[in-house]
Amino acid sequence: MGVGLAYHLGHEGWGEDTVLLEKAELTSGSTWHAAGQITHSTSSFGLGKCVDYNIGLYSGRLEAETGQPVTWHGCGSFRLAYTEDEMDWLRHTLSVGRSLGFNIELVGPEKVAALHPFYNLDGVLGALHTPDDGHVDPTNVTMAMAAGARQKGVRIIRQCRATNITQLPSSEWQVETEKGTITCEHVVNAGGTYARQMGEWSGLQLPMTSMTHHYFVTDEVPEFQDFETELPVIRDDKKVSGYIRMEQKKGLIGIYEKENPNSVWHDHCPWDYENWLFDPDYDRVMPYLEESLNRMPIFADLGIQRDVHGAISHPPDGNPLIGPAPGVQNYWCCCGTQIGIGWGPGLTRELARWMVHGAADISMREFDPRRFGSYATKDWQVVKAKEDYCLRHEIPFPHFNRLAGRPIKPFPLHELLQSKGAVHEEVYGFERPRFFAKGIEQRDHYSFNRTSVDDMVTAEVKAVRDGVGIMDVTAFTKVLVEGPEAYALLDRLTANRMPQKSGSITLTHMLNRAGRIELETTIVRMAEDRFYLVCAAFFEQRLLDHLNHQRAGEDVAITALSSDWSALSLNGPKSRDVLAACTDADLTNASFRWLSAQEITVAGHKVWAFRMSYAGELGWEFHMPHAACLDVYTALWAAGEAHGIVDYGSFAMNAMRMEKGFKGAGELTNEVTLAEADVPRFARTDKEYLGRDKTLNTDLPWVCSYLEIEPDGKADGHGGEAVMLNGQVVGSTASVAFGPTVGKILAFAYIKPEAATPGTALEVLIHGSPRAARVLGEPAYDPESLKPRMDAS
Repeated sequence: MGVGLAYHLGHEGWGEDTVLLEKAELTSGSTWHAAGQITHSTSSFGLGKCVDYNIGLYSGRLEAETGQPVTWHGCGSFRLAYTEDEMDWLRHTLSVGRSLGFNIELVGPEKVAALHPFYNLDGVLGALHTPDDGHVDPTNVTMAMAAGARQKGVRIIRQCRATNITQLPSSEWQVETEKGTITCEHVVNAGGTYARQMGEWSGLQLPMTSMTHHYFVTDEVPEFQDFETELPVIRDDKKVSGYIRMEQKKGLIGIYEKENPNSVWHDHCPWDYENWLFDPDYDRVMPYLEESLNRMPIFADLGIQRDVHGAISHPPDGNPLIGPAPGVQNYWCCCGTQIGIGWGPGLTRELARWMVHGAADISMREFDPRRFGSYATKDWQVVKAKEDYCLRHEIPFPHFNRLAGRPIKPFPLHELLQSKGAVHEEVYGFERPRFFAKGIEQRDHYSFNRTSVDDMVTAEVKAVRDGVGIMDVTAFTKVLVEGPEAYALLDRLTANRMPQKSGSITLTHMLNRAGRIELETTIVRMAEDRFYLVCAAFFEQRLLDHLNHQRAGEDVAITALSSDWSALSLNGPKSRDVLAACTDADLTNASFRWLSAQEITVAGHKVWAFRMSYAGELGWEFHMPHAACLDVYTALWAAGEAHGIVDYGSFAMNAMRMEKGFKGAGELTNEVTLAEADVPRFARTDKEYLGRDKTLNTDLPWVCSYLEIEPDGKADGHGGEAVMLNGQVVGSTASVAFGPTVGKILAFAYIKPEAATPGTALEVLIHGSPRAARVLGEPAYDPESLKPRMDAS
């Protein structure tokens, strides 16, 4: 990871300014014992871009550039499926792969047998074949990237351990080492298994835990001696929980056991850890090792020539930490990566672009180190890392709910809503209801296809559309910005016009210096010098950092209220009737207009009421201290019973925002400008703000379009699917959801401008099969937005 970043910083123009410190020899940490495999078989659109770049780099470009051998084995690979759920996973991965232009196909067992005649395929239904995959020698590829970095002017200092990292009053960073002190503008933590304890030097909490992983190399395999080609890598998630491949004329078996995983160094990785391995623990892996011999009978009578049991970093959710560290400026994370060979170069290229140009070229939301908060304690990190390890070779179902270590950040309504059947999800530590259904098991909604949960979501949507629903939205980020220069600071950081009067509400975007979207936020002007900002939960630290780092001496106070304030959302044509029974406030349009805010009294508590609706209905949000939340909810619920009030969750909220054509976090990413996101109405041309000129650029490589897709009653899609025009891929979906009110699958997709004209007929590849689609020019539901503006009758 460190060498990969140095290499790419060199390619982005910072080579002569970059120093890489290695405490021992390059590759002496976790790199040297990596199996070195890499595959196009990923359902993550962002990681897919990374692995495709990496394979191209390993398979030719890097050696041609540096003259250093890389030892690329382009043997291809198969991922096997034994169940229909696994087949659905492969079908979805195929759709994502097609959108990225991969050489990828779904094949039957006969194709696997033709290319891999030694594997026992009993029970196999099919496989995903990715023929451009392979594996690489970890040491050679690291040394080649080091050579490429040096060619660009990077200085690599070996046998030089860093001993401390502190920030100076000048905001520069001071790195103390065994050979002296370096003062620098930017510092990057690429410490591998040491990264967490290195972060503590600077007061940072970087969540990751070292987990130990086994692979085994057999004696030479007689059947391989005269074999002229290298066998494809086999990824067998169900039976082996790992991978099997050739290692020269031997066999290699890698296992991720699914219970009792082993974590080490909870507090401190020993500084003398170099080429260190742990003794094998055969008891832990024996069921999978035995099954691997059953699947590869030619290994059964061979001995184990070498066992490799080494430590690898696992963050709580399995995704690496790539990007700015929370709460500080110009301290970057390049760590927590469990698959450094497979993911590293692509991710470090994006980090280099982020550092140099202000934005990466892929969405970094799932990798941003700021996605965790102070709740991510060391004990919790261990629990989540063990969970992640056990899920390494499980089906990555959409919306898979990782339950270990929860709840970590309880809130006032959690137990009450759970007693009413809420199935919760964790969002930045908060528990947010997904849907309500008493008696349902968590796994009942794990599928790539439609399930009974979709019927429950449909019922929640219908109840809101026809009557009234209430949702706990406490997980929203809530930040107060106040002071004599609060307006000035926010005005130069927001693309839209700021709210001009007290009680006004504006939806706007903050951009980075590359003109791309940093985040979307709602700004409520509570008073002349007091502004309340609300955005998605996982952007809390990102918002705080952006505000603090972009300050130019303005006299403002910035306060995070998310952990102290709750929020409720009341939506539907009966919402005014419900609220009127709980407050003396005048709720007519004349006194409480659309997109305005007032402090009102509900159930004896002062709360801020915002007349706005993510559901696209008449509605209000209520923001208040935690102590008021239960009383306010109880009062609204009691008043709503006469109107058939229902609880609803995030699944219904998402379906309704898709019906209304509201873009969300899946569309508004660091990859795109406001013009590319097709939200030009939020980009003012009559004011100056960060990123203004670049976001107004109309030379668009893609544009976010709104699609309706014909349903088949079975599968709706999950994002990343290929979009095609006349049989040619022109883009991919960002968000997909079934719209119960309109009876169509709805999607946002980034596609080529020539395909984005409303009315254009397209196809979307869902689960490997094309579906008819059409570009829409207006929201599928209430296109004139009359419902949110309803007046009292």
